[in-house]
Amino acid sequence: MRHIAILSALVFLMAATAGAQTSISNSQLLPNSYFALPAAVEAPAGGPALMASPFAGTGTSPAALPSSTPLSLMPATPAPPQDVASVFETYDWELYFGYSFFRFYELPHITQNMNGFNYGMVYYFNNWVGAEGEFSATHGNQSGFSSWFVDGYGGPRVRWSARRGIELWAHGLIGYSHFTPQTAGGPQHALAYELGGGADLPFRPRWAIRLAGDAVGTRYFSTYQFSPKASVGLVFRF
Repeated sequence: MRHIAILSALVFLMAATAGAQTSISNSQLLPNSYFALPAAVEAPAGGPALMASPFAGTGTSPAALPSSTPLSLMPATPAPPQDVASVFETYDWELYFGYSFFRFYELPHITQNMNGFNYGMVYYFNNWVGAEGEFSATHGNQSGFSSWFVDGYGGPRVRWSARRGIELWAHGLIGYSHFTPQTAGGPQHALAYELGGGADLPFRPRWAIRLAGDAVGTRYFSTYQFSPKASVGLVFRF
């Protein structure tokens, strides 16, 4: 019985000694600042005391700690918007062919409606000014006889490029005209000039629909004529 009591006392003593050594070793592994409470920061007068940063005295700043989101995963700053270049380009050469309606004021009380075609070509020296040549032929009836009015012109032309590739233009041309049938009122040819303008409406990069209105001036039968002409057709640019 006495031997059992001595053995139990030795086991209890060894267990207590092992627990004390474990507590000492754990306390040596942790710094003293771990057990110290954060120092209070002096607050302004009348205000509560503020707690010091938990990083004070450790030599580590909060900015030095890694962020929870990597920089490579952050959204990049969007690029500024860029203007879209127009798909319509201006060309030096333009070739035109279309339909013409011509109302010829022969004499104060005699008019004639004529239908036909016209074609022309333009070369632009720059984006604004060019040289143009045009030819037209229209047909009608004069007192039951077949009648033709044929004219050709040349002269300057100006243009202005509007939005969506629309091209506005104006021209002033001078040339020569021929009128049939032969009458006793005078010759069949006369000096002529044409003033007007129009618009080219693009539907392909090199193709456009042309709408034009002009006034044709002539001198036949010892009097002056100032006759309107309208035309519509296709323009090819190159």
